[in-house]
Amino acid sequence: MAEIAPALAVEVRNLRIDMPEGGDIVDDVSFTIRAGEVLGLVGESGSGKTTVGTALLGFARGGARIAGGTVHVAGDSSVNMLDLTPQQKRRLRGKTVAYVPQDPASALNPSLRIGLQLSEVIEAHEPETPRGEIDRRIEAVMQDVGLPADPAFLMRFPHQLSGGQQQRIGIAMAVILAPKLIVLDEPTTGLDVSTQNRILDIVKRLCREHGIGALHVTHDLSVIAHIADQVMVMYSGRVVEIGRVETVYDQPCHPYTQALLSAVPELRYRTQLKAIPGHAARPGQRPQGCFFQARCPIATQECKAHPIAMTRQDAGHDVRCLKSGVTAIAEPERLPDPLPATATSGKRPVIEVRDLHVAYGAFRVLDGVEFTVEKGECLAIVGESGSGKSTLSRALIGLVPQQQCTALLNGERLAPRARDRSRQQLQTMQYIFQSPHNSLNPRQTVESIVGLVHDTFNRASRSERRQKIAEVLSQVGLSPDAMFAFPDQLSGGERQRVAIARALMADPQVLICDEITSALDVSVQAAIVNLLKDLQQSRGLTMVFVTHNLALVRNLADRVLVLNQGKVVEMRGVAEVIDTPRHAYTKQLLANALVADLDSRAKRSGEKECLRA
Repeated sequence: MAEIAPALAVEVRNLRIDMPEGGDIVDDVSFTIRAGEVLGLVGESGSGKTTVGTALLGFARGGARIAGGTVHVAGDSSVNMLDLTPQQKRRLRGKTVAYVPQDPASALNPSLRIGLQLSEVIEAHEPETPRGEIDRRIEAVMQDVGLPADPAFLMRFPHQLSGGQQQRIGIAMAVILAPKLIVLDEPTTGLDVSTQNRILDIVKRLCREHGIGALHVTHDLSVIAHIADQVMVMYSGRVVEIGRVETVYDQPCHPYTQALLSAVPELRYRTQLKAIPGHAARPGQRPQGCFFQARCPIATQECKAHPIAMTRQDAGHDVRCLKSGVTAIAEPERLPDPLPATATSGKRPVIEVRDLHVAYGAFRVLDGVEFTVEKGECLAIVGESGSGKSTLSRALIGLVPQQQCTALLNGERLAPRARDRSRQQLQTMQYIFQSPHNSLNPRQTVESIVGLVHDTFNRASRSERRQKIAEVLSQVGLSPDAMFAFPDQLSGGERQRVAIARALMADPQVLICDEITSALDVSVQAAIVNLLKDLQQSRGLTMVFVTHNLALVRNLADRVLVLNQGKVVEMRGVAEVIDTPRHAYTKQLLANALVADLDSRAKRSGEKECLRA
């Protein structure tokens, strides 16, 4: 007897969304998601991922217009989400189609207690529900997401929860009404791998148990390997490849998919990360033929002549490419692990930290941290959320006045506060923040942003100043013309390069990088990591690199410092820590990282190793 396929959660056909000034943001997007199934949506920043996700709720960002296509939710072919009135859409949002945002802290009302926010979701759509039934549903959904449902916990405010707990509350609010479809917009970005794995397991289990279809939007390909049944790859507003996860990852047919997989760092060994050269064309400026042609190593004149249609490669595997299946990207080159830096020369380390303590009231964040960083070395600081990583980096740069320690920079004592440090110390050590969107002034041009640092430490004519700005922009891979742009006119990767250029303008000896690649897609991440490696060699930079991505650590760091609840539990060479961890906490971190590792997942599933080409 033939097996009955699960009901459709959503069917999208020929979706098109236009910009107000002309040109499409996305076009010719078609896919289906069945009940209990997760479709992963990946691609670089600007590929149209979030635009497609929010369109499933009948929403387009400011100025954009849904120009065509259909979105049939819950298998009802008579109801097109895009044709409904605003009031009809509001009734469906939350009850039939739910949304989990990237940043739960901004999505939760900071002035309302958790229990009240969960209650409001039910009362907004089912106002006649008795209080006892509301309490029962809240208790059940809190159990589903692995959080306590006692009155004390439900009385907490969002700021009293960790990032992982906030994200679980966001998921609970999305599933409490048992919707047919959930759109998850990068819900694990910025979370450590342990918390990420727990969140993904919760989402996957809830979809299976409650028959919920899910669209999971992310730039992290390993997340899709963990949670999704199918994967859809987008480039410049078009679907370029779609199929089962194991099929697409093991046998990528589109050159862009191959390039994305080649940019993913490996945990088991160091590789030469491969960034995709060039940039995706912006809406309104896209070429006539294949949109990837300018960045594709095997493109021919035929690829540039006419638009490319989706074609069937195998059962359930469709590709938009005239050379589908041809190897376009060579396998990344394996590199030897570095030998840890030592002080055998007798020279004093660049950074020395002894007995660092940071406390907020009675809560001790860092407890007796000690380490050194040698000249030209990259020291990675890893640990779960709340371990004290960012506090440690901010204490080094002088943004945590509550610290108690002996900290030396080139043998000179560092004052706890940046304002009390010498001009030379401020110039020697520079800080790059996690989010360039928040750290760059949106009302200033790149020239003004970078030039401010130049003016702080140098005196020069206007032409000499502009020349130096152009030089440092070129060093980070930006055109000198970028100096006339505002931050919102740049991509996420370009903004991060501006943040690096701003730090380099001071001509520092030390760079402190705080999770600077956590929100970047894998290709831009590879470009930033390669840039930092080149700068380390050309300028002799010393780096302190804070991250939760252990695969990235393997590909960048010389030594690793592992933090757990404010204490150093292990500090050795990168290969030693990752291959032969000694402390139980480090072993658990590595175990969680292996769960998320793309190559390791392929081997565990019994499938052949990803071709990466």
